[in-house]
Amino acid sequence: MFSQVVGQTDIKERLLQEAQAGRVPHALLLSGPSGCGKLALAVSYAQYLLCHRPGAHDACGECPSCRTFTHFVHPDLHFVFPIIKYKTAESSVCDVYIDAWRKRLQAGLYFDLNDWLGDMKAENQQALIYAAEAAQIQRKLALKSTLGGRKAMIVWMPEKMNAECANKLLKLIEEPPEQTNFLLVSDEPEKILPTILSRTQQIEVKGIDHESLVEALRKTHPTEDVEALARNARGSYTAALKSLDASRDNLLFFDLFVMLMRLSYQRKIKDMRKWSEQIAGMGRERQKNFLTYCQRLVRENFIYNFRRPELNYLTAQEGDFAKNFARFVNERNVIKIMDELSDAQRDIEQNVNPRIVFFDFALKMIVLLIQ
Repeated sequence: MFSQVVGQTDIKERLLQEAQAGRVPHALLLSGPSGCGKLALAVSYAQYLLCHRPGAHDACGECPSCRTFTHFVHPDLHFVFPIIKYKTAESSVCDVYIDAWRKRLQAGLYFDLNDWLGDMKAENQQALIYAAEAAQIQRKLALKSTLGGRKAMIVWMPEKMNAECANKLLKLIEEPPEQTNFLLVSDEPEKILPTILSRTQQIEVKGIDHESLVEALRKTHPTEDVEALARNARGSYTAALKSLDASRDNLLFFDLFVMLMRLSYQRKIKDMRKWSEQIAGMGRERQKNFLTYCQRLVRENFIYNFRRPELNYLTAQEGDFAKNFARFVNERNVIKIMDELSDAQRDIEQNVNPRIVFFDFALKMIVLLIQ
C-alpha cells in the first residue's frame, strides 16, 4: 500500500490522481536510483488499481483483492524479473522462481539485484529475462481477469530483458489487452531497448528526502543513530537497511582499516601478508563490504581536512582516528587510493584470488600514503 512507501509524496499523489481521473497509462516506467522505492510504488499502484474499494489516498486493504496482496498471490497480478538460466533457455521463465520471489517481496519491497541473486543462490552468475518469458507474458495476459477487474504486469529491471524477448513484446506493450497495465521498474532506463522505452510513459523517481528516510528508520530502529544512517544512505532506503545489517561488521572493518594503514606506514611486509590472509578468509560478500567501507572512510578523511564538520559523516571512533590520519589523505593521493579500492572491488567480484588482491592493495598503500 502507498502508506508503506517511504517518502515520494509527489509521485504518490500523481499516481492517485491519474488513477482517479481514469488516465492510467497502458505502460508506465518508474526509473531512478536503487533504493528510492520504485518497486514499492509499482506494487502499491497495482494494488490500488486492482482494489475493489479504493479510497482517496490508498487501497482499502480489506477487500478480497487487497487481501491477496499480503502474500502476493493475486491471480491478476503478474511479475517478471531477472533470473539465472534454469536447465535450458526454453525452461528459463520466472514462474520457476516465483515462490522465492514472493518470499523476497514479503520480507520487504526495498532490495536490490544482489539480494535477489543471493535468494537464488547465484551470487556469481548473471541474471536475465530470457526469450521464453515473452510467451509466458502473452499467455497470462490473454486470459480474462479472474476477479473481474484490471490485470497488472510488474516488470522489475526490464534492462535485463534480452533483445529477443523485448522484440517479441513490442506489440503487446504498445497495445495490451483491455484493462491491462504494464508497470516497469528500472535502475538503468538507458539500457532498455529504445523501442520498448518509446512505448512507455516514464516517471523519474528521485532519491528519498532526508526527513522521510529518518522517520522511516526511527519507526523500525529507534535505538540507532538514524540521522547518520540517513545521510550516508544518500536517499536510498535499501542502502540504509544494508548499513544497519552491516553495522555489526563496522567495528571489525574499522580495526582492519586502521591496522592496514599503520602496517603500510611502517612497511611491515610480513604483517601485511598476514592481514591480507585474514581478509581473504572472510568470504566474498564481506570482502566487498569491507572495500566499500574503506572507500567511505578514505573519502571522509579527505573531507576532514577542510575543517567543515557539517560535511563529515564519521562515528566518534572514526573521528578520533581522523584527527591524526586525515593528513595522509590529500589531493595528491586520494584519487589514486580510491581507484585502487575500486579495482580491488572489481577483482573480488570477478573471483580473483583475494589473498593476491588484498596483499597487492596493501603494498600499493605503502607508496600512496607518503605522497
